[in-house]
Amino acid sequence: MVRSLLVILIPVLIVTFLFTRVPDDPVKVVDWRPVLTRARAEAPYPVMAPTSLPEQWRPTRVTWVKAGEPYLNGEASVRNLWELGFLNPDDIYVALSQGDLQADDFVKDRSREGSADGESPLAGGTWRRLVSPDDRTRSLVLTQPGVTTVVSGDLPYEALEAYASTLSTTV
Repeated sequence: MVRSLLVILIPVLIVTFLFTRVPDDPVKVVDWRPVLTRARAEAPYPVMAPTSLPEQWRPTRVTWVKAGEPYLNGEASVRNLWELGFLNPDDIYVALSQGDLQADDFVKDRSREGSADGESPLAGGTWRRLVSPDDRTRSLVLTQPGVTTVVSGDLPYEALEAYASTLSTTV
């Protein structure tokens, strides 16, 4: 009887161990600098990127697509689009998005249909504050000739401002 129990129990324990282990860090970090170089060479506007983030910030998404090229679901992009996303040390996603056409739709999409919530004066200009209808996502929007920049995340405005203050068109 003990042998039968061991014959059943040992494989169950092995299978349980193999299929319930969680990787140490399931986040896939991306190398965003080559895409930034390409975006800066091809974009009709100055492309922003952070210059001095702490090492604990992990880049998880980078996208550069020219207007007319395939983007999501293979559909053509309606704008020249630069996107860069990081997980901060608390594993909260912070997104930087820049686009040059259809600014109202762009801001509406990136801010999760945010509504006006004041302004943030930062170096480089005054950023509009937007908050999503569920009061979870906050966004900072900088509108300049030929480009709209949106920084968004589920963070207080002060944290988004700190991130936006690291952005530069030269890295």
